[in-house]
Amino acid sequence: MKKTQQQKFEIFKSLHEREGTFLIPNAWNAGTAMMLSSLGFDALATTSAGLAFALGRCDGVAALTQGETLDNCREIVNATDLPVSADLEEGFGASPDDCAETIRLAAGVGLVGGSIEDATGNPLNPIFEFEQSVDRVRAASEASRDLPFLLTARAENYLHGKPDLDDTIRRLKAFEDAGADVLFAPGLPDLDAMRAVCEAVGKPVNVVMGRGGATYTVDDLRAVGVKRISVGGSFARAALGAFMAAAREVKEHGTFDYASDALSHKETSDFMVQPKKL
Repeated sequence: MKKTQQQKFEIFKSLHEREGTFLIPNAWNAGTAMMLSSLGFDALATTSAGLAFALGRCDGVAALTQGETLDNCREIVNATDLPVSADLEEGFGASPDDCAETIRLAAGVGLVGGSIEDATGNPLNPIFEFEQSVDRVRAASEASRDLPFLLTARAENYLHGKPDLDDTIRRLKAFEDAGADVLFAPGLPDLDAMRAVCEAVGKPVNVVMGRGGATYTVDDLRAVGVKRISVGGSFARAALGAFMAAAREVKEHGTFDYASDALSHKETSDFMVQPKKL
């Protein structure tokens, strides 16, 4: 019997409360959700980058509509019995009310968590002003209060040319005070910065791996206090990397050796739901 949304929420909440660190890989469609579920992960996340690339778009705020994002989330939720937390970008609007409405709609498609970021999508002014950022998180938190939903608040400085650790920590602490359940500053440069964030706040901290640059193990991240590890769009990019390598081999060399590294048709099919016969 499939778990209810409330049961998934309780499982997801308990993952953040137990000792140690857990992994939350990012699926970008039903098939990848099924494949990740089969490997024994405890929860899944979505990825706006993975979805944007699948639709032939660049990643970034305003690349996807709210409707496209929530339709993709519903597809992923329906494909797995694991708790799913979504990348909800900037909340699909600048106002606190926009963020609150996005949280309510996200819970309505079966999600048990999701993130709101403080990036504006405007390259001339990439980060929302401090007070507005806090108000947006507070509104999202208030909307989630009576829902089976954990709110992640993201401070985006490091992804937008503002490598200011003090301001990032200031924002995360304010987001915590505003009611966020999980805190996340993607792009932190090293373990020292991650440790500083984890020591400065009282809520669980998410970090993202797979972006390139320095590479750390789960044990490394656990040692500095990280609770949750996601991979963002990096699994999607890894899949696209294999796709391009195969295409280049065929085009440039006229060979088909890539097939020896590919999943077989049967292996792939075994991960998927078989259609019911009419």
